[in-house]
Amino acid sequence: MTRSAARTASARRATSESTVELDLDLDGSGRSHIDTTVPFYDHLLTAFAKHSLTDLTVRASGDTDIDAHHTVEDVAIVLGQAIREALGDKAGISRYGDALVPLDEALAQAVVDVSGRPYLVHSGEPAGFEHHLIGGHFTGSLVRHTFEAIVFNGALTVHVRVLSGRDPHHIAEAEYKAFARAFRQAKALDPLVEGVPSTKGAL
Repeated sequence: MTRSAARTASARRATSESTVELDLDLDGSGRSHIDTTVPFYDHLLTAFAKHSLTDLTVRASGDTDIDAHHTVEDVAIVLGQAIREALGDKAGISRYGDALVPLDEALAQAVVDVSGRPYLVHSGEPAGFEHHLIGGHFTGSLVRHTFEAIVFNGALTVHVRVLSGRDPHHIAEAEYKAFARAFRQAKALDPLVEGVPSTKGAL
């Protein structure tokens, strides 16, 4: 994995189950080219890039003939690793972000702390959501699972709450958009912040 002062990162992961290549720029405009071979996951990652103002390229393939799980999980792991690398020492960032995002009947809230301490609190998805196939390939349970992988590999503290929702597509997309908007705030460079925004002097 490599990183430049421009807050960019490239990451690769290859296992017997999948191959992932990912490039990101935290100071982008939201441009993306996503091809994970799992169409609904492409949709979620495109929304993440757009609403977090992160330029993101993902090329992935894997044993989706067995299940989308391995490819989806591995992409999330690599995304978290790249986020952590691109953030660098975190000097000058806002650190915290909070967003409340609707999508028709669905409403989701996300709060992000670029803390250096991985922790996820995730709640509110309706009963049965985890079993629903969205787009025929993406199981609802993978929403939480991808957040776990991003958070633990990105060293982020993230709270995601679904406040309302009926349609599984809307719920999942609202969660990802809320996370994106909160992350956009948290990663932003704040001209009023001197050094690392922590009394410890490190994040």
